[in-house]
Amino acid sequence: MAPRAKVLTVSESVHAGTREDRSGTALFDLLTSRGFEVVELRTVPDGVEPVAGALGEMVEAFSGLLVTTGGTGFSPNDLTPEATLEVVDRQAPGLAEAMRAVNPLGRLSRGVAGTVGACLILNVPGSPTGATEALGAVVDVLPHALDLLAGGRPH
Repeated sequence: MAPRAKVLTVSESVHAGTREDRSGTALFDLLTSRGFEVVELRTVPDGVEPVAGALGEMVEAFSGLLVTTGGTGFSPNDLTPEATLEVVDRQAPGLAEAMRAVNPLGRLSRGVAGTVGACLILNVPGSPTGATEALGAVVDVLPHALDLLAGGRPH
């Protein structure tokens, strides 16, 4: 059975319909090419409340991967990590560090990774290249992580 995934794009302009969601599409393509079944694509505007609210809804009774794209930088509206920290039970700093290490500009990402029940949340940058590079840095270990979260004992 294919691991399941959801993608949340955090962007004022994408949510308003004035810009195409290229990052969400790029993540969908990467995930499906790696054998994931993407079961939801959603957009929300920037801000702690909209993002935390969407994450809370998306993780409810969900076992799988939830990737956010956007809102991980230094602009005043980049609050995806703060929203994610309101939702996660446990952080997964090794994944966040690996995603930052893939590109020199990754050092500017404040993205976090963490778990809620059997769901793993990853924050990746908002550019299509940054999003796919960051996710690509960890995608090989995600099936194992999701198996462990779901109660598997592969060791």
